[in-house]
Amino acid sequence: MLYLLVSFFVAVLVTLLVIRSSRSHAHLSADADLSGPQKFHATPVPRIGGAGMFAGILCCVGVAAMVKHADWTLGALLVICGLPAFLAGLVEDLTKRVSPAKRLLATAVSAALGIWLLGASITKTDVPGLDWLVSTAVGAWFATILTVAGVANSVNIIDGFNGLSSMCVSLMLLVFAYVAYQVGDVPVALWALAGVGAALGFFVWNFPSGLIFLGDGGAYFLGFYLAEIGILLIARNAEVSPLFPLMVCVYPVFETLFSMYRRKVIRSVPTGLPDGIHLHSLIYRRLMRWAIGARDARAMTRRNSMTAPYLWMLCVSSLVPALAFWNSTPLIAACMVLFGVTYVVLYRRIVRFKTPKWLVVNR
Repeated sequence: MLYLLVSFFVAVLVTLLVIRSSRSHAHLSADADLSGPQKFHATPVPRIGGAGMFAGILCCVGVAAMVKHADWTLGALLVICGLPAFLAGLVEDLTKRVSPAKRLLATAVSAALGIWLLGASITKTDVPGLDWLVSTAVGAWFATILTVAGVANSVNIIDGFNGLSSMCVSLMLLVFAYVAYQVGDVPVALWALAGVGAALGFFVWNFPSGLIFLGDGGAYFLGFYLAEIGILLIARNAEVSPLFPLMVCVYPVFETLFSMYRRKVIRSVPTGLPDGIHLHSLIYRRLMRWAIGARDARAMTRRNSMTAPYLWMLCVSSLVPALAFWNSTPLIAACMVLFGVTYVVLYRRIVRFKTPKWLVVNR
């Protein structure tokens, strides 16, 4: 619990410091754009919450080194590998001049460092054809980099509402920590818990009031960290199904893939173009009917915060089978198909104004 507590309290304090000093750096750090398709806040808010999380894990590494924990080097290497992803996102948060392609490239560099320094490489998938691809060094590098960059980007995509991405990633890391303990991989379990603590330290100030946002720096680093822990778990423990990490992350990953399909195939627009019809956006607009039309800050903040629990439950619906079948590839594959079908059915009903009445919030 030391890792979780240290990262949590440091993240809480550093994030509070960022909030309290926001007036002095608002011209750089505040998200003042209130009109975009994915903007759901009423007043400018600092968007550098990733700084607190990064500081939490960094201090955890320092404490682990001081008490001479043998696995402190694993945490240090995770931080070093995650620096490109974090810094690229943080620079975007402060300057608004780093394109999505450059942020993804920086995340790919982080993934490559993870392969080199940590041995976090995908060499088995239990999927015919893909196993042949990752059996080669080039194929394994390609699959790993694509996976890490994809997961990091997917966490950034679901980062649209108070408490959404930070709580989902916390739950995912908890599942990784549990399975790591089950197979006796204590170092991976401990650093998964350190990630949980850092994410929850940010969550305290982000939910429900939205006093600070994760920002691209936080989202990309958190996504990178999540992906690396999952890859390390299967790379170091053959008994864990190679599809287990994907099942754990299936909500943000499927959201991203479905959004790309929807934009490219259905709407014939660039896949990177922001829009306001992600599942979480639809829940905000069509399930919170009591606040439709409200523009005052209090009503918008409450409406924002009441959206995230719906997606937490969707996330949990993938984590329960992942916990139950973490060593069975066929069962996990079946559960992923079921999740995809459920997601598409739910999305189609909401987008066509056929939302089940029990999901609608009326005041």
